Amino acid sequence: MAQKPVLISGAGLASLLLAQSLRRAAIPFLLFERDSSLSFRSQGYRLRLSSEGLDAIESVLGPKDFQTFWDTCSKTGGGGFASLDANTGLILSEAPKDTKAEEAKPKVLKEDLSSRDGKIVGISRGDMRKLFMAGCEPFIHWAHHVTGYELTASGVHAIFADGSKSVEGQMLVGGEGIYSKVAKQLSQGKLKVYDTGARGIHGQAPTTAFKELGEGVWRLTDDSNPAGRVFAITNVRPEHMDDPSLQFGWTMGAQPGVIRPKNDDYSMIGAPAAEIAKSLTANWHPRIRRPFEEMIESEAAFWKITCSTPSGVPEWPNEPRVTVIGDAVHSMTPAGGIGANTAVSDSALLGRLISEAGGCKDGVTAAYEKEMRVYGSEAVKTSYGLATGQFGIVIDENTPTV
Repeated sequence: MAQKPVLISGAGLASLLLAQSLRRAAIPFLLFERDSSLSFRSQGYRLRLSSEGLDAIESVLGPKDFQTFWDTCSKTGGGGFASLDANTGLILSEAPKDTKAEEAKPKVLKEDLSSRDGKIVGISRGDMRKLFMAGCEPFIHWAHHVTGYELTASGVHAIFADGSKSVEGQMLVGGEGIYSKVAKQLSQGKLKVYDTGARGIHGQAPTTAFKELGEGVWRLTDDSNPAGRVFAITNVRPEHMDDPSLQFGWTMGAQPGVIRPKNDDYSMIGAPAAEIAKSLTANWHPRIRRPFEEMIESEAAFWKITCSTPSGVPEWPNEPRVTVIGDAVHSMTPAGGIGANTAVSDSALLGRLISEAGGCKDGVTAAYEKEMRVYGSEAVKTSYGLATGQFGIVIDENTPTV
């Protein structure tokens, strides 16, 4: 008898890497993605990969395909990961300090995102999705928005926004991000994603605009804005810095209340986002300001900074045929670049457990969730701890959810 497919909701990074794991184990699967195509919307900012994230990806892809993935990644040297004062252009560790004032400041967790060969390893989200998608294309159903599921006597159906149902699967994996309906149904509302109130803007500029910054992964910090701290992060790679036809990206963030588009419409892209980014960086040091002055306005887009419950991934009654991965179960702030690395760890772990069992057997989702809760809770706690210092966010019982 033909084996029922594993149903996967969402075609983001975690879902696609899980699909790769199943494909290599010859376990049938189907992916359902609400977007109409891979290019339907912006892919977001470039991702930095930790040693744990790289190990997880390598364990799934195997030596040959991981080499292709590795060759696609950038390996940034230079100053490594350093913070600059956006107004003076000085590396913060080199700027004059008031010792007493420094001692009076609350202690903030320091980031430690290790990588291979002493380099910062990064890749664009779009490139990562394309590599993870290779070979899975025939099994992806675009424009299928999963809004829940229905258990059967021996399997599960995914339910779509129009009320229709998928074929019966042996299990369903919710990987559709922070708005996951599968996560809410499975956890009976225990999985929550909080809107921290902090906002950001993604942007692109010609590589030549980054030349004066020099090679490195830079955090630009501005504490002079009376409304609150503004920061930006960019990865300046050594290649193509003299080719204005190519672009590097940056992402800007700010404490709650600083970035506010007209009518609170965060779906607007282009000029409205670009105008705010240029306004916030108008007084920055000239060599730091160029990537914002010369941005490709049409590429600018807003984003919200969200976070799961800081106390950790909650427990819910285990369902042997349904589980969740990635942002659907542990959404994180961008602080530390931890989210994507934790998501691919989910994919590698769950994929291995399903493959070893030859499919969805009793105990698979329970074993996955037990291990995931440990590292997932620690990752959310670390991300939130970093963000409280960097973004000034606080999550409590009054914080709204998305």
